[in-house]
Amino acid sequence: MRLGLALGYWGRGPSPGHVRLAQEAERLGYDSVWTAESWGSDAFTPLTWIAAHTSRIRLGTAVAQMAARSPVTTAMHALTMDHLSGGRMMLGLGLSGPQVVEGWYGRPFPASPLTATREYVDVLRQVLRREAPVELAGRFHSHPYRGPDATGLGKPLKPITHPLRPDLPVLLGAEGPKNVAQTTRIADGWLPLYWSPTRPEVYGPALSDLPEGFLVAPMAQVRVCDDVAEGLLPVKAMLGFYIGGMGHAARNFHADLMARMGYEAEARRIQELFLSGRREEAVLAVPDAFADEISLVGPRERIAERLESWRKGPVTDLLVLSPDPHTLRVLAELNSG
Repeated sequence: MRLGLALGYWGRGPSPGHVRLAQEAERLGYDSVWTAESWGSDAFTPLTWIAAHTSRIRLGTAVAQMAARSPVTTAMHALTMDHLSGGRMMLGLGLSGPQVVEGWYGRPFPASPLTATREYVDVLRQVLRREAPVELAGRFHSHPYRGPDATGLGKPLKPITHPLRPDLPVLLGAEGPKNVAQTTRIADGWLPLYWSPTRPEVYGPALSDLPEGFLVAPMAQVRVCDDVAEGLLPVKAMLGFYIGGMGHAARNFHADLMARMGYEAEARRIQELFLSGRREEAVLAVPDAFADEISLVGPRERIAERLESWRKGPVTDLLVLSPDPHTLRVLAELNSG
């Protein structure tokens, strides 16, 4: 199991320690570093900055939001980064949810998310292969555009720039069983948001027969500390925000996933508290047991014991959410031991 460093997205402003963390992860033998975006900083610019200050570590987006860019624009970002970094780019994509897609990007959330994702990846692959001009008569993505307001002058094109790698890895963030199953068919890897080593069945039967070389790269908060309950507080804060506020009360994919993992009543209670403005109570309502099973928190010996269950399943890459160099070093030592 390889290790990756997940840096997430910026909050109020840029994090001054991200480049140093990426450099330390590279020194420790981490395989990859990942950036993200929500409705603030973008995923590609910080990754470019990190690429310029590192030499070996692979570079991924976990995740770049599909609604933010047309598929050809995303492909241009990826092929450009791949050239500049010497072939280190991995493209992680996510559909996000209706609240962000319609509220922030001002676009309709697709009525058929599976079809929209499949078409998006199809166009990406065409650009990166550069075998012929890009053409797709899709429901959500049409190349050339032939809608009722089209001029009729659109021409199929292929990229001027020759991609460095036609097989640049494409990974998808997917949560529902049907989406995960499609991901194993059309992508090179899967980016689970919450992964419990003891509940792989939650994601459906697709994980029982994965294609050769398929990447399974979940993110997990990791913290080496003496007090497990205290160490879980940042995990619970993240869960309180995602379960409670990252989506509408009637359609929140993160809350739905928590429910499928056996915590339905707790998920709905977190939503209720968060959406009524009682955010601190929402965080405290996150069960320690749930926070614990999707993270690695506690003394070194406890993390070492629990790390074994992550290694036994289909996980190929553990993406570590931790701003602490000591924790990164301990995990690297445990994973190589």
